[in-house]
Amino acid sequence: MKKHNTSETIKRASDFPLIMIGEGLLVGIFAGFLVLLYRISLTYASGWMNQILSYAKGHPFRIAGWFVVLFCMAVIVGLLVKWEPMISGSGIPQLEGEMTGKLTQKWYKIIPAKFVGGFLCLQAGLALGREGPSIQLGAMMGKGISRFLKRGKTEEKFLLTCGASAGMAAAFQAPLAGVMFAMEEIHKNFSAAVFISAMTASVAADYITSQALGMKPVFEFEIASNLPQKYYIFLIALGIILGVMGVFYNWFTLKVQWIYKKIPFPGTISKVMVPFGIAGILGFTVPEILGNGHSLIDQMTHEKMVFGTLLMLFILRFLFSAVSFGAGVPGGIFFPMLVLGAFVGCIFGYVCTDLFGIPEIFINNFVLLSMAGYFTAVVRAPMTGIILIFELTGSLSQMLSLSVVTIVSYLTAMLLKSEPIYESLLERILEGMHVETEKDGGEKVLDYYAVTEDSAVSGKQIRDILWPEHCLLVAVKRGEKELIPKGRTRIMTGDIIITMTDEEHNGEVYDKMRRLCRKE
Repeated sequence: MKKHNTSETIKRASDFPLIMIGEGLLVGIFAGFLVLLYRISLTYASGWMNQILSYAKGHPFRIAGWFVVLFCMAVIVGLLVKWEPMISGSGIPQLEGEMTGKLTQKWYKIIPAKFVGGFLCLQAGLALGREGPSIQLGAMMGKGISRFLKRGKTEEKFLLTCGASAGMAAAFQAPLAGVMFAMEEIHKNFSAAVFISAMTASVAADYITSQALGMKPVFEFEIASNLPQKYYIFLIALGIILGVMGVFYNWFTLKVQWIYKKIPFPGTISKVMVPFGIAGILGFTVPEILGNGHSLIDQMTHEKMVFGTLLMLFILRFLFSAVSFGAGVPGGIFFPMLVLGAFVGCIFGYVCTDLFGIPEIFINNFVLLSMAGYFTAVVRAPMTGIILIFELTGSLSQMLSLSVVTIVSYLTAMLLKSEPIYESLLERILEGMHVETEKDGGEKVLDYYAVTEDSAVSGKQIRDILWPEHCLLVAVKRGEKELIPKGRTRIMTGDIIITMTDEEHNGEVYDKMRRLCRKE
């Protein structure tokens, strides 16, 4: 890898906005094509699974044959996970770990392994989503382009963010949500340079996907009108329920992972066989539970379901989603979270119409609002949740009600002391495996930290702050101005502190700087 000395790194950083627009466009194009191919392959996988189940149903020998196929697919997925452990799960925690300097991913192994593994899991019917894997695939395409162009670690982080943004935009056809998620959850910084580059990548990927698949929103269901404000008291109750359910989801997901870890499975492959075997049983008993769950949302928003059936499907979907994800196979929880949120909203809507006389035409409103609220409670990214629902449904009329539900669910999850799911999953990864970081000597990394109100550094002079070892203060950005840090320079709320550190110490410095710049 090309070595960058300090002066070269700083000089290149000053030209970031222009450089990153071009590189963001490049990443968006390549990531967009990759995720588009992934989406198309998963569409075929879902169709083939339904055809196979229909063909085999009622024929014992055909059913036995399908279980043999499931066994073979489980073996292949297990071997892929063993070959490259970083493909397990959604890939978002691994990406966050790389962004903070705690993990290193081999992009050239992850792209093929994640693609094939994700395809086989959806082919089998596991209750997993394509969105998390798409984000990881997009980010790894960004990393591959960074390595091809021989960029330094600082620019590589920007390209990882661009790739993540492009991956989500292509997966959901939601470019604004892609940018917001990349900045809110992945990069955790709202600087102009990363925003413009991520937006460029996101729009490019969305354009490529839309040209191939059309511009219809992912969810197509009718919202009759805005929920009248006299019913907003129910939105507060719904937000509290979603917050509690989101906290329980996080706890249960981690608990299932713990159970898998405690059971003495003889190797990775045997653990992977558990969800594949359950998928085979459900395929001939309750096939609605299989797959990403898109058909379930269509069903509950286009027809009136029996309440008992709705509740049973929710419980089974909740359990199977946790069992599928807990096995560590390649697949995400992003879309499954939205499906579970939709279930909660639909059940809540049925209760409100039966007990409190709310008109049935507002059930779909509760479904839509609950998807955003549940996502917010689980991931703790409220802006992404709101924007995502806007783009997925094509409806811009629910801003006030969406805000009420997401704020209440967010506060409920915070008061219950629940950690965001992706941060918890990253902690599990770091605890459960030893990852060697690359040693490339002189490589320098620039990081950007936003100073929040009442943080440890806000209002203090630089000379009065105990800064982490192994880092250099490069600049303090205040609006459009860039200040050279001096001992008497006073850090203000809203400043962006730019630091430089060796790659070897990047993770340690990142954690300490985050604690200094954020209110704890």
